[in-house]
Amino acid sequence: MERLHQLFLETLGAFLRGASLQWEDVSEAEWDALLSLSQEHHVLPMVYEAVRQCPAFSRANRNRTAQLQQQIRQTVARQMAATEEFLRLYLALCNAGANPLVVKGIVCRSLYPMPDWRRSGDEDVLIDPKEYWLCKRVLGDFGLLPEDCPEDAYEIPFSREDGPLYIELHRSLFPGDSQAYGHFNALFDGAMDRAVTVTVQGQPIRTLCPTDHLLYLLCHAYKHFLHSGFGIRQVCDMALFANRYGRQIDWEWILDRCRSIRAEKFAAALFAICREYLTLDYDAAGYPACWREIAADPGPLLAELLQSGIYGQTDPARLHSGNITLDSVAAQKQGRRAKNGLAASLFPPAKRLRGRYPYLQRHPWLLPVAWASRILRYGGRSREEDGSNAARILRMGSHRLDLLRLYGIID
Repeated sequence: MERLHQLFLETLGAFLRGASLQWEDVSEAEWDALLSLSQEHHVLPMVYEAVRQCPAFSRANRNRTAQLQQQIRQTVARQMAATEEFLRLYLALCNAGANPLVVKGIVCRSLYPMPDWRRSGDEDVLIDPKEYWLCKRVLGDFGLLPEDCPEDAYEIPFSREDGPLYIELHRSLFPGDSQAYGHFNALFDGAMDRAVTVTVQGQPIRTLCPTDHLLYLLCHAYKHFLHSGFGIRQVCDMALFANRYGRQIDWEWILDRCRSIRAEKFAAALFAICREYLTLDYDAAGYPACWREIAADPGPLLAELLQSGIYGQTDPARLHSGNITLDSVAAQKQGRRAKNGLAASLFPPAKRLRGRYPYLQRHPWLLPVAWASRILRYGGRSREEDGSNAARILRMGSHRLDLLRLYGIID
């Protein structure tokens, strides 16, 4: 493992334990790289908290400590404001007669030693589809407006320009029309009926039961792994969640469902990363033999997620390669032959292009126009360092297909 990655993981492990590091032999260049990597993974406040009392950090960063502190204060303050506003919104939804279920987000943040140092981009709220219009009205009263997407979408984002809160209102946990992972929804049949209540900052919050919630954390990471990757924050969430709720979790039930979607090696590798670097205690969490016996090398997965940053956004080639991996998974599920890698990247279905080409939301028949636009962009970007270069995308796609094979996701 690269020394940078080793240092990075040590800082995260220290933060999760509520500890401070006392390194002496970290160079200024290594501090630069560590802080840059922390920015890529959106964990700078967590890393800073672990190292701020470190003598080597003080010596190497004396000229920018004030700037770092200001940046972190702003990040944490914004997260605190979003947390407080969300708690008010959640209470308003309940008072209006809705039965929202909160997943990830604030529930996972509450497990951290310093919750608002764990940055969240949004809050995910699962609702009964019949309650959508009621929830939309309540969100509107808070000034939160839906983004431009079909009203029947499985997930509708709500936000406002002048506030920190970003809500994703879910009719289902996964898009049912996804050929690669739409079937994940069936794993959570009855989850609303199994819901539990936890307390966050003195306020009751209804959420998935511990077994469903850990499975969802795994499936959410798995979904992004099939796209273009995911970062270290999600793995930290899993470690803390398993530590807190492990004895309430039906581990064998989760294993059975992971096997049904060919995710058991992927999940076992993540748990191994959690144990080695991120404080997961197998014994305290009741992690059983049936999981410990799964042979899954965590090294390649760890290297992949450290390189990918938040959802693979560190490299445009990685983002484009997601079309190759998704098509390969969908092809295997459907018993067909996967497309040529470049064809899969150039000609993805409309639902994967709606973010870049919003007109496909309302006019999916314009998909060929979007394809033509993509081809022109590819042709105009031929330099090797350009992330949209076709050769780079194919190499990245090939590398990531090898990872899917390593973890038994495709044959």
